[in-house]
Amino acid sequence: MNKLEELRKFTVIVSDTGEIDEIKKYKPTDATTNPSLIFAAAGKPEYQHLIDKALHAGKSASSSTTQLDLIMENVFVNFGVEILKIVPGRVSTEVDARLSFDVEASISKARHFINLYQKAGIPRERILIKLASTWEGIKAAEVLEKEGIHCNMTLMFSLAQAIGCAQVGATLISPFVGRILDWHKKNEGKDFTPQEDPGVKSVAEIYTYYKKFGYKTQIMGASFRNAGEILELAGCDLITIQPKFLGELQDAQGPVPRKLDPETAKKAQIEKIHLDEKMYRWMMCNNPMASQKLDEGIVSFTKDIIKLEAMMKAKLQR
Repeated sequence: MNKLEELRKFTVIVSDTGEIDEIKKYKPTDATTNPSLIFAAAGKPEYQHLIDKALHAGKSASSSTTQLDLIMENVFVNFGVEILKIVPGRVSTEVDARLSFDVEASISKARHFINLYQKAGIPRERILIKLASTWEGIKAAEVLEKEGIHCNMTLMFSLAQAIGCAQVGATLISPFVGRILDWHKKNEGKDFTPQEDPGVKSVAEIYTYYKKFGYKTQIMGASFRNAGEILELAGCDLITIQPKFLGELQDAQGPVPRKLDPETAKKAQIEKIHLDEKMYRWMMCNNPMASQKLDEGIVSFTKDIIKLEAMMKAKLQR
């Protein structure tokens, strides 16, 4: 068996792309997108019918501001609907990063996405709403999960964020392995083997905490820099993988040993932390890597949202 097939024994494979053809090729269970991936896909001719459909939907809005909002929502949902024609599971659709510190606006945007999916005949059970793992994002997830709207907590870099998400019953978290590695390489001036990788260690710490204390929130390792990181997380609930690494794993033969195991985690000698807002902010304050990467991620996704909006405005004026 190839290593991708071996990995599937322990872990649900999720495709990390907005490219429909790549999803068809690797047959993942779920798929996830973000503003950067959608922006990259939106400029390609094979996806223009999805853009045109969104532009048409937006023209019914009463004002230019509402029109652009509706177009953007439809762009993300149209890609999600196409992806769900291929994957048997769920697709993740991301709330605008500019709302990362606004609880009510995040909740409203999530509801809009769900309504559009339902109009397209997609039940909410097949949708994960992606929210940044800020304190406000966590509080938004708390409300949404009670409404049966499932959340995928993204831009995750620390145990503090993970505990907060688990306490409110978030469906899924997406720790960013590669971005954690990037920070440590830059700040420590050295390379790391996959076994030493600080991003891998962060996910293992979260996995151990969740399984030790019986949290139902699932963990999906994300944002990888090499296939070795992925293999070190064999046994994680889910892993979202870029197409180039899916191909690399599919082309490689050999066994993949399980690295993360719930029974081992349950034996860990660790203390449970009760996280309120003060504790969350204190733990983040004491973790410069997590604080910096969270801020950087919000800014980066915002830039691509703005680029995508500019693309839509230009198409409207034609």
